[in-house]
Amino acid sequence: MQEKIQPTYYQAKVTCNCGNEFTTGSTKQEIHVEICSKCHPFYTGQQKAVAARGRIEQFNRKYGVQGNN
Repeated sequence: MQEKIQPTYYQAKVTCNCGNEFTTGSTKQEIHVEICSKCHPFYTGQQKAVAARGRIEQFNRKYGVQGNN
């Protein structure tokens, strides 16, 4: 590597709004993010059931399908 054209590489501390902290490699020393894998609904499993239920109901209304309930 040429010294004068390569950026400095740091062990960066990443901080999420939820309070989670972890380290990664970056050209910045500190990184602040709004959402991470600890608080994102996809990774925590909080969103999956609600989103699927809404899509099923939307499909049934659109095509006039009667449920078994």
